Amino acid sequence: MDKGKIAVTGATGFLGSHLTTRLIDEGYQVNILARDEGKAKKLANQAVNIVIGDIADPEAAKRLCEGCQYVVHLVSNFRTASGPPESYRQINVDGTKNIYNAAADAGASRFVHCSTIGVHGSVKVSPATEETEFAPGDLYQETKLEAEQYVTGQAGKTAMELVVVRPTSMYGPGDMRMLKMFKMLKKRTFFKVGPCQENFHAVYIDDIVDGFIKAIETPGIDKEKLLIGGSDYLPLEDYIDVVARAVDAPPPRFRFPYPLFYYAAIVCEKIFTPFGIEPPLHVRRVRFFKNNRAFNIDKARRVLGYAPKVSLEEGMKRTAAWYKENGYL
Repeated sequence: MDKGKIAVTGATGFLGSHLTTRLIDEGYQVNILARDEGKAKKLANQAVNIVIGDIADPEAAKRLCEGCQYVVHLVSNFRTASGPPESYRQINVDGTKNIYNAAADAGASRFVHCSTIGVHGSVKVSPATEETEFAPGDLYQETKLEAEQYVTGQAGKTAMELVVVRPTSMYGPGDMRMLKMFKMLKKRTFFKVGPCQENFHAVYIDDIVDGFIKAIETPGIDKEKLLIGGSDYLPLEDYIDVVARAVDAPPPRFRFPYPLFYYAAIVCEKIFTPFGIEPPLHVRRVRFFKNNRAFNIDKARRVLGYAPKVSLEEGMKRTAAWYKENGYL
């Protein structure tokens, strides 16, 4: 069954690779944009067309979107303290503008934009909704918000529909960002910072992919903004304990004061960042222990018929098993 032609940016990333595979399985012809040709080759036998180029290159964007009914924009500049600040704007803002405009020029019927829950910052009232005030806490979140506001500001100016998805924290097989936490818990070297009573909201990769498929296919949702996450959120203390059980480890024994590590991270970034070196301690990683992340996904349930299926316990077990099978854990 041919469901039409779709363009995906960020297809070699964690979410993008899972979504691309699923789209092909569902019967879509897929175009992907990739900057890394080596990573793109892994999808060579799946994608209809691979465009090698930069997200801010108008010609690459034009080739990517040509003939596509749908465009899914996933690319963002993932946070690294040593990365040049201008890259956040180039990728998150300028890249988004470039792809959105190319999609509109190509006559695409729908543009699905991947934003982030980070636009809400650390939420003051739990759970947050799509209408909760914006409060970005760093340059990454600020530029992601600017990108989202650009596409929502353009919505309605052409016939192309827009759907904005704000995913909660994604995890699952293939995710390398959480590997360090799994390893430290397995080795009993992970420790807690502060009370860890702020909420954390995760979503398993298969569930978030389901959400994006529904955002692509559900009719009558032009201009909707949707929070998509797992079925539950829980205090960070409990979340860490779930991950510990997944690697057959006891809960971390040690806990340190939050201010100690927060100010140490500031010092580390000031010392290492000017030399282009990743600091051993990041402010954003320390904020992980302080940020409140709790979101209401009722709108996605109601508008999309979205229904997450994988519990946190089961998802973490699957993730740990994948790490072990691939020699990472």
